[in-house]
Amino acid sequence: MEERVFTDRGELVLRSRDGHFELISNGVFLMDTRSGRSERVLVRAALAATGPRPRLLIGGLGVGFSLAEAVRTDASEIIVVEIEPAVVAWHQGVLRPFSEGALDDPRVRVVTGDLAVWFTGTSDRFDAICLDVDNGPSWTVFDHNTGLYRQSGLVMLREHLRPGGVLAVWSASVEPAFAATLTRVVGPVRTVRIPVARGRPDVVYVASCAGDR
Repeated sequence: MEERVFTDRGELVLRSRDGHFELISNGVFLMDTRSGRSERVLVRAALAATGPRPRLLIGGLGVGFSLAEAVRTDASEIIVVEIEPAVVAWHQGVLRPFSEGALDDPRVRVVTGDLAVWFTGTSDRFDAICLDVDNGPSWTVFDHNTGLYRQSGLVMLREHLRPGGVLAVWSASVEPAFAATLTRVVGPVRTVRIPVARGRPDVVYVASCAGDR
């Protein structure tokens, strides 16, 4: 099975392979449904540093593992921002088992749009933001996504955190320079490494605001 759509960002393919699904953008592999461990860690690590019934934002729906983990928590509200309408639609169909029907949870609201653009038009603030856009700070498929991981993008994200809030960022590799910038802009950073079957471990950076900055 293969579904192919053409968007403002080019070709997006959802492909079935060996009983799993892969998301491929312009010929570049983005993610698949084989594990999801690091995406779940992203959410757990962020919410472990918040109080009860946190308000959570997830940047990037992907194959749904982060959202599925989020609805298992006591989060009071979960907003998911996903730029590709096709990805959202696939979670009403073939990807629904991987997000575990989480789109139907009454706490969940899906925003279809660019995360940076959406942030510029809202004053909403969150107890935790989980950022899983593209492949992390330095391995981006789309150049415009690099802005989220630069100082100016991190300042924007910090401004949408409540006092004491948490920003958790998924990365495909260890990024010491990014971690240093994150510490400077947001606050103390905890680094979580998640072993994978092949290659270097995935990494989750968890930065906590010390207070109202």
